[in-house]
Amino acid sequence: MNAKTSPNSVQGTAIVTGASSGLGKVYADRLAKRGYDLILIARRGDRLAELAQQLRKDQGVSVETLVADLGNPADLKRVADSVAANNRIAVLVNNAGTSKYAPSSQVPLADVDQQLAVNSKALTHLSLAVLPGFRERNRGTIINIGSVLSFYVTPNTTAYSGTKGQVMLFTLGLQQEVADTNITVQLVLPAATATELWDVAGVGLKALDPATIMTAEDCVDAALAGLDRGEAVTLPSVDNPQLWAAFEDARVKLFAASQTGKPASRYGVGR
Repeated sequence: MNAKTSPNSVQGTAIVTGASSGLGKVYADRLAKRGYDLILIARRGDRLAELAQQLRKDQGVSVETLVADLGNPADLKRVADSVAANNRIAVLVNNAGTSKYAPSSQVPLADVDQQLAVNSKALTHLSLAVLPGFRERNRGTIINIGSVLSFYVTPNTTAYSGTKGQVMLFTLGLQQEVADTNITVQLVLPAATATELWDVAGVGLKALDPATIMTAEDCVDAALAGLDRGEAVTLPSVDNPQLWAAFEDARVKLFAASQTGKPASRYGVGR
């Protein structure tokens, strides 16, 4: 992705979900500055309209808005069908997400279902909606926003971590599928970031150590820098990339060790 060179240097269309605030809003701004037309998707139409108007004025790009609740099956299908039919799409940012932090027994099933629908199902459906067109054109970028809770879980984040774990493995699998193409799939794993998600989760930023909280702007700028560097996995707050390499190595070795038809010797069976 190259920097914008003129107001008319349009590189295609970028879709950003959850674009009305937080990381999505910053992604919309940064991609507009890079010369992309935009399709912005979120539930809050008034915020989308305001953002679209500002980006058209400031960056001179075309901005469409789609008001949709991606946790609603009908809305998700409408958006996925629209995405699949649009051959101008060059970038998909799957950013929309929701959360509820509490012990599992205290989280209503409706909230669990909403996390599954928005965090996992919508991201999966939209990725698969753009993929055939990307393959046909042999180009395109998918940016999937996971979380450090993709590979870690606390007693209060079981459902959320489960959905983000699916995001991680699904994205890593997509990367293998398109390895022989010019399609880029990036997995972004932020830690605590200053967005409205914490209020939705019922925690609030005030409950966190301020030293651990990254601004949405810094998070997106780091993620895009990682994309420009060719990183398949970007952890904006992790200084030592070898930590992910070690995790990935351990994951692969563990899988390899599992590939035997005999029970482990410590169980004393089947020998």
